Amino acid sequence: MLLVALLLAAALWWSWSTFQRIERVDLASVLDPVVGDATNYLLVGSDSRDEFDPEGDSGVTGRRSDTLILLRTTSDSALMMSIPRDLWVQIADTGEMGRINGAYNRGPGNLVRTVRTNLGVPVHHYMEVGFGSFAGMVDALGGVTVEFPHPAFDPASGLSVSESGPVTLDGGQALAYARSRTYTEVIDGREVADPTGDLGRQERQQLFLRTLLGEIGGSRNPVTLARVGSAVSSELIIDSGLGFFEALGLVRTLGGTEPETLLLPVEGARRGTAAVLVTVEPDAQAVLDRFR
Repeated sequence: MLLVALLLAAALWWSWSTFQRIERVDLASVLDPVVGDATNYLLVGSDSRDEFDPEGDSGVTGRRSDTLILLRTTSDSALMMSIPRDLWVQIADTGEMGRINGAYNRGPGNLVRTVRTNLGVPVHHYMEVGFGSFAGMVDALGGVTVEFPHPAFDPASGLSVSESGPVTLDGGQALAYARSRTYTEVIDGREVADPTGDLGRQERQQLFLRTLLGEIGGSRNPVTLARVGSAVSSELIIDSGLGFFEALGLVRTLGGTEPETLLLPVEGARRGTAAVLVTVEPDAQAVLDRFR
C-alpha cells in the first residue's frame, strides 16, 4: 500500500511539474467566467512548418490556425463543433469583415473575441496545440485506430491508406488524415474525391479528435500518459486561468464519455472575389444554442 501511494504521489508530482512548463497566455480580459458545471473550451490546432521543415525549404513560415473547435463539457457529457476556417465574420479588433482564420493572425485574444462576438457563445478557456505535438501524442499512444470505409489518399497532405476497415495511423499519417483537404477514396477501383470539401474535413477532424481524446482519457498506463504529456507540453499553449486540477478534470471527462459532435450549418458564398462560408439561419442558431 505504501509503494502504491508513493507511485501515485510521484505520478501526480510529475503531472504537476509538466503542467507548470506549459506556455501560458493571459486572456483574463476576454474570457468568460465559468458559471455552473458547463465549460466551453476554444481548441486551436496551429500549423507551424518549423516542426516538419526546420530549414524552411517549403517557403512557408510562421504559424496559422488550421483547426478551430468549440468543446463544451459538463460533469458527465461533452459535445464539440468545428468552426470552419473560411467562415465570414467581423474581425473583433479591426471591425472589418474577413475569414475567421484571419483573426488568429492578430493573436489569441482577438480570436476569442471574434468567436464570442460573431457566434454569440461564451468562451471560458483557450487551448492551442501545434501539429508537431499532435503527431507526437499519437506516436506516444502507439498509434490511433480509425475506421476507413474505403482505401484513401491525399498527395497534398501525404495521406496514404491502402486498405479499408480499421487502420492504425502513426503520428505522421494521423496528421495527414486530419489536415486532408483533397481527400480521395478508391471505390470499386475508381478514385472518388470527397465532394463535401471543408465540411468533410471537419467531420474527419472531429472523428479523429474524439478517438484521440478518448484513448488518452481512457489510458491507465502511467508510462504512456507520461509520454503523451511530454509530447503535448512542448507545443501546447493554454490560458493562464486554466488550473491543474481543472485540466485533470477535462481529461477525466473526455476519457469517460463519447463527445457528441455537431456541425455548424453553413453554405458557400462570395464576398467580392473571395469564396467563403456563411451561416445558414435559423439552423445555425439552434446548434449554437447548445453551447450557450
